Amino acid sequence: MAKVLDVQNVHRIYESAAGYTHALRGVSLQVSRGEFLCVMGPSGSGKSTLMNILGGLDRPTSGSYRLEGIDVADLSDDELAELRASRLGFVFQSFNLLPRATVMRNVQLPLVYCDVPRSERVERAVKALHAVGLPPDYYDHRSNELSGGQMQRVAIARALVNDPALILADEPTGNLDSATSDMVMETFSKLRSQGKTIVLITHDAEVCEWGDRTVHIRDGKLLTDEEERAYGSKRGRT
Repeated sequence: MAKVLDVQNVHRIYESAAGYTHALRGVSLQVSRGEFLCVMGPSGSGKSTLMNILGGLDRPTSGSYRLEGIDVADLSDDELAELRASRLGFVFQSFNLLPRATVMRNVQLPLVYCDVPRSERVERAVKALHAVGLPPDYYDHRSNELSGGQMQRVAIARALVNDPALILADEPTGNLDSATSDMVMETFSKLRSQGKTIVLITHDAEVCEWGDRTVHIRDGKLLTDEEERAYGSKRGRT
């Protein structure tokens, strides 16, 4: 199956007055079209750094990252911005919606930046909202009038509206109760069944049960299954 994402031996080193921080250490990762991958790790493990690189928000210090065959590390800032707008969809823990804007306006926003005609923006926004199961009665509500689960579904619709090659979700259930989290994860599962490619970062093992595959990250390295089991056993003894 075609690879949407191909990461090879990526390192990310940050320099500050306090010295060097090696946030990613030789990460290699491939994701096939239509796959739902969960990246699981604790705070400080490097998962947010990995998400930033996959989203074109940061560049690796060394190694390569290809999205649909495009070497992302070689792109200019303008080309990266175009890639983020057209080929990537982002879902965040804090939703990042405009609180006083309507649901329709929030979902259409990426299309405004891409100069899509208004009639087409409306059509595509309605299609995305239908895909995440939000009833039409809510389309004219302001986002600050919605529940947490409804806001996250609006955020997922916004990520879908440009028909991205890859949806990146960063702790999308972190601010939600368990019942609402299940509703949001059911939405992701439905999108995966429709052929969408999803990479979701979390610290929650129950969230990972919804995915096709889980990889574990610790101290900037992706662990093998054996290393993760050894880590879990060691943690259980402490």
